[in-house]
Amino acid sequence: MSRLARLVLCSLLAFALSSSISTAAGKPAPYAARKDVRQFISRMVEQHGFARKELRTLFRHARFQPAIITAITPPTIARARSWQDYRALFITPRRIEAGVEFREQQRESLARAAALYGVPEEIIVGIIGVETVYGRNTGNYRVIDALTTLAFDYPPRADFFRSELEHYLLYTRDAGVDALSLKGSYAGAIGIPQFMPGSYRRYAVDLDGDGKRDLSGNFADAIGSVANFLKEHGWETGEPVAYPAQVQGEAFRALIDAGIKPNYRCGDLAAIGVSTTGETRPDALCALIELETPGETSEYLVGLKNFYVLTRYNRSSMYAAAVLELAQAVKSAAAQK
Repeated sequence: MSRLARLVLCSLLAFALSSSISTAAGKPAPYAARKDVRQFISRMVEQHGFARKELRTLFRHARFQPAIITAITPPTIARARSWQDYRALFITPRRIEAGVEFREQQRESLARAAALYGVPEEIIVGIIGVETVYGRNTGNYRVIDALTTLAFDYPPRADFFRSELEHYLLYTRDAGVDALSLKGSYAGAIGIPQFMPGSYRRYAVDLDGDGKRDLSGNFADAIGSVANFLKEHGWETGEPVAYPAQVQGEAFRALIDAGIKPNYRCGDLAAIGVSTTGETRPDALCALIELETPGETSEYLVGLKNFYVLTRYNRSSMYAAAVLELAQAVKSAAAQK
């Protein structure tokens, strides 16, 4: 074996040893050197025409973030869900006042989005308020680090995050954005409305007509994009979202067990012990939502189609209930100004 060949072999063995040591210590090998990342790069080159050298350079700069794995991993012992605890995070005087200010500052964009997409202004305000406190908390992780960490070092949802990483690279290329520059949540959500890259590409709009879809620095685009997302997921213009409900007996449990998708006729609720002060069409479809708090009596909502649409933004009935309550609180507070 020549001296050069021995040096190459020694270098390869040293690299393999260092990679195995770092992995054994809980730290993955550098992303650009990993086989699974190289395979991902090859697919992006073959399917989307990326330059291999550019992607290799990009992934050399991507960093594993153990804090992201910690944040996304469910606790070993699940805590009981508490509506009152969850509600207290979002329905606060400070957030309501910030919503009133946001509504006033963005009244033209809100009116335009409501007219174009048929989504009430207060619902848009509620979502942006819950997501980022009106752009104040958009996340401090580099999106490339978050998505790469989750795509290659979080097996439970690796397929989902590899798809989002693919969307992210396509978005940044098409928009001419530096893929290393954008920051977002630990899950890779971006900007004022916290869109995942796939949603960014599908639903973001240029509401102010400046030729760009900017959800990080442009409130008009963020407002329009939230409204467009809801419309594309089936928002019914002019229809209610949900009503408080009262229950009696035990037959109503069948509706709770059926989930949050509206599959029951509103006209059948009374026969199974559910009443509401809201007026709904007897043939309108609904679901019964239970908002539980340990040690306290549950609250109930009759959720209609638009409530279900809110859960497409974040698949949680508590999330949709918080958005609705914040929306109503901001609207009420603004009316009193």
